[in-house]
Amino acid sequence: MPLANGRHTLAIPGPSVMPERVLQAMHRPSPNIYTGELIEMTHSLIPDLKAVARTKGHLAMYIGNGHAAWEASLVNVLNPGDRVLVPATGQFSHGWAEMARRVGVDCDVIDHGRRSPIDLDQVEAALRADKEHKLKAILAVQVDTATSAKSDVAGLRKVLDAVGHPALLMVDAIACLGCDEMQMDDWGVDILVAGCQKGLMVPAGTCFVFFNDRAQKRRSQVERVSSYWDWEPRSNPEVYYQYHCGTAPTQHIFGLRVALDMILKEEGLEAVWARHAQLARAVWAAFEAWSEDGPVELNMVERAHRSNAVTAVRIGAPNGVNLRNWLTNEAGVTLGIGLGMSTQDDPNADGFFRVGHMGHVNTHMMLGTLGAIEAGLTALDIPHGSGALAAAAKICAE
Repeated sequence: MPLANGRHTLAIPGPSVMPERVLQAMHRPSPNIYTGELIEMTHSLIPDLKAVARTKGHLAMYIGNGHAAWEASLVNVLNPGDRVLVPATGQFSHGWAEMARRVGVDCDVIDHGRRSPIDLDQVEAALRADKEHKLKAILAVQVDTATSAKSDVAGLRKVLDAVGHPALLMVDAIACLGCDEMQMDDWGVDILVAGCQKGLMVPAGTCFVFFNDRAQKRRSQVERVSSYWDWEPRSNPEVYYQYHCGTAPTQHIFGLRVALDMILKEEGLEAVWARHAQLARAVWAAFEAWSEDGPVELNMVERAHRSNAVTAVRIGAPNGVNLRNWLTNEAGVTLGIGLGMSTQDDPNADGFFRVGHMGHVNTHMMLGTLGAIEAGLTALDIPHGSGALAAAAKICAE
């Protein structure tokens, strides 16, 4: 008899678990979009979103997902025929590069594979070889959601400065803003893109492009930007509708206001980072124990290269798909698929899965997910080491 009835646990790496308070705030009639509460609330979001990104720069908000933020960031600072450097660490760097190509930008891709963060030495070599400074930007993903690889963003700025290269540092923090530390200004990030559906705990549909004065100066050199993607009116609106180039994402604004209050005013951003770090260590401890015997293996070997928002796991085909299906049908837990992890031997990525631990998560939620995974390993006779739950519980008890 399946034990999946009851509240289902969505343990995928985004959209993340939504707080009841956020959902309740969104569950209301649409307001007047021309005057009153909504306008004041939107104004209040700007400084708080900047606080989460740790920037004093500019912010443009868009109705869209992370891909929308990618395109907005590209077309505001790059002309067709420009060239960028893309140090790729898995699935999403390649996606950003492909979008750049579709708007006429040439991409030099350094492919680091699926198990490594960005190699700063390779980036430095590419920048030093660019004597004529044809590279206008670096497109870097802080955390690749598919591989759980976390790269050194501050290190990229140090390399750019050491070489004396003028390329913009553009960073995708879609997977990890509000989970892994981000210091946009202190780390020298020129453009940062993010979405609302992961660490910010709001259903997908709103995205953000943060940019500094250096990026704004580059905007003045762009020949043409469509009215919808142009960040100028959105970041300096003369009238309210320019924030959104039309009707505001009203329900998202209500939800985001509550989510930001929870992050900044109630828990505190540094405490949010610390919570994610501790829960991530608990998840890793469990998988490290399971990996002592059998096929379970964390995709990122070194802890310093793992994200606090998501963990990617190798378990061999068809164990991955069998475990995911068992957990959904028998235990009421949904894990993330092996996105972008297909290989010649595993074309459907049936030997991989991912665990999301981002946003509105706590000890009992993560220990419950880990307990369900151990039940699945046992039910499917997948060999695994012992002591995983005890190891995770010990870290949660610190």
